[in-house]
Amino acid sequence: MLRREALARALHATRRDALSALSTSSTSSASFSLYSSSGFASLIQPSDTAARPAFNPMEHVRDNTLREIDCVTERLRRDIIKNEVPVLQKAAEYFFQKGKEGKRFRSTVVLLMATALAPRGPLASQLEVDTSPAAEHPTDLRRRQQRIAEISELIHVASLLHDDVIDDSDSRRGLKALNTLLGNKVAILAGDFLLARASVSLASLHDHRVIALMSQILEDLVAGEILQMSSVHDEATSIETYMTKTFYKTASLIANSCKSVSLLAGCSDEEAAAAWAYGKNLGIAFQLIDDVLDFTSSQEELGKPVGSDVRSGLATYPVLAASEEHPELVPMIRRRFRGPEDIDRALELIKNSSGISKATKLAEHHAQEAVRALERLPPSQGPDADASRAALEAITSKVTIDRL
Repeated sequence: MLRREALARALHATRRDALSALSTSSTSSASFSLYSSSGFASLIQPSDTAARPAFNPMEHVRDNTLREIDCVTERLRRDIIKNEVPVLQKAAEYFFQKGKEGKRFRSTVVLLMATALAPRGPLASQLEVDTSPAAEHPTDLRRRQQRIAEISELIHVASLLHDDVIDDSDSRRGLKALNTLLGNKVAILAGDFLLARASVSLASLHDHRVIALMSQILEDLVAGEILQMSSVHDEATSIETYMTKTFYKTASLIANSCKSVSLLAGCSDEEAAAAWAYGKNLGIAFQLIDDVLDFTSSQEELGKPVGSDVRSGLATYPVLAASEEHPELVPMIRRRFRGPEDIDRALELIKNSSGISKATKLAEHHAQEAVRALERLPPSQGPDADASRAALEAITSKVTIDRL
């Protein structure tokens, strides 16, 4: 207990210091919204009104990271537009249209990790849109790491397109889901197209270790979806199975992308493992808080009904933890809440359990583990690296504890 409290105090102290360096009046936790399109931009974007010293490394990182994310997004947008099949082009471009790109959380983390391992941030020439073909081998280290950021976004968006078909979703990012506009077949093919583009870009890196890591993400995404769809009987109520699925569907992409940029940077196996551990724990904490918010936020905040996971037949961590206190939930979970009174009764039982608080505590644990992993990275090589590490710590808090 004392160790848990000490770790919690340390995390809050780390978060306070990092946010003090990162935050301005426009980026306080009170005004930060993860669900706004500018959520992560607001975390690293400097205030227009704050007085600045002649050189502030943190602001330097913020400015450059924003520009670099925009460059990565613009390159993806231009690359997709080049497709010669109009319907496929329209479908794939739909999720990369300006102003609707989403939070770009994964590419932000990847680029910050790249700077955290470097002597300095990207050069001015590396903040221009890369116009080389996706299949062309980039020799510049930063351009190679930017490719990892691009690939992570392509894989993520492809997974969203496929998920919306599987879940029969009708909206995404404030827009109609692509499957409702163009049909399931086109949506699936658009996702496949994005994965193909990611594969071409990945092959251009000519690094078998990175190719294996990023390819593993695709295998994990499929395995996670199958686990979610086919869990029966004991598996359906197993917290261990749920955590495995959470790693596959959410954390693997962040973990393997972080490890990939570290290997490209020349890190040792131990240092690359630390980058992987950061991404893994960040991803798990992120998903656990998503599970919690499904029960604690309003429909206006979520953009979907409260308890939508249960309504979709899914048993998330708060539900599984609640079932340990209320065995009545177990048969409901196994029949995916399809009984006539299942949903209302399940929501009542979850509310009257410690399931939500247990999920929150587990998320805090993984957030702490993510911060610890950053401490195992190689020694910082300069102020830009220091600032990026502080930003990664701040993001860890922003996507977990501060979202509650």
